[in-house]
Amino acid sequence: MSITVTWLGHAAFSLDIDGTAVLIDPFLSDNPVARVSPDEVEADFILVSHGHGDHVGDTVAIAKRTGACTISNAEINRWLTEQGLENLHAQHIGGGYHHPFGHVKLTIAHHGSGLPDGSVGGNPCGFLITAGDKKLYFAGDTGLFSDMRLYGEEGIDFAALPIGDNFTMGPDDSLRAIRFLEPKVVMPVHYNTFPVIEQDAEAWARRVEKETTAQPVVLRPGESTTL
Repeated sequence: MSITVTWLGHAAFSLDIDGTAVLIDPFLSDNPVARVSPDEVEADFILVSHGHGDHVGDTVAIAKRTGACTISNAEINRWLTEQGLENLHAQHIGGGYHHPFGHVKLTIAHHGSGLPDGSVGGNPCGFLITAGDKKLYFAGDTGLFSDMRLYGEEGIDFAALPIGDNFTMGPDDSLRAIRFLEPKVVMPVHYNTFPVIEQDAEAWARRVEKETTAQPVVLRPGESTTL
């Protein structure tokens, strides 16, 4: 199983899972640090963690162009239907489903989920993706919560955690999350997009190396790592 993880900036990712293109929270056109446009990315599936504009992002435009199946909660999918999308798969927190590229379980996230037009976006979530023998955890926008220990019991190969503070957990709480999760590799996200969430990712990485057993990976927008 070949998995390439590309950070598109903020909390947006592109995954290549044995040739299947999976986007997560594709916030690109209004993202000041993104290096690609919505017209340049491919998608077979799009995962949307919650309703905020910096996560729903360009989902509608990308899905209409590519025909990608969008995976999110039922409330967001209902809103996406109103935007003209038809290829949708609804899940909810704690529920898993075997998609062609792997198993996706929606996980807890402590955050909001209001949609861009003020509609209710249901509960925010993260994603626990099992593809072949690899398990990837994308925490989404969240504060620290103790049930991360339970996710860690599943054996996580790669985790993407927010470190920006203000809207999500910051560096200190992310270190506690890493100790709960015990991932082999951990990556910081949701930072340095806007002044209010500026953080020193290299300093964070040094702390990860010193205080946890995880290997930190710090990418620039557009860069990739292979699992």
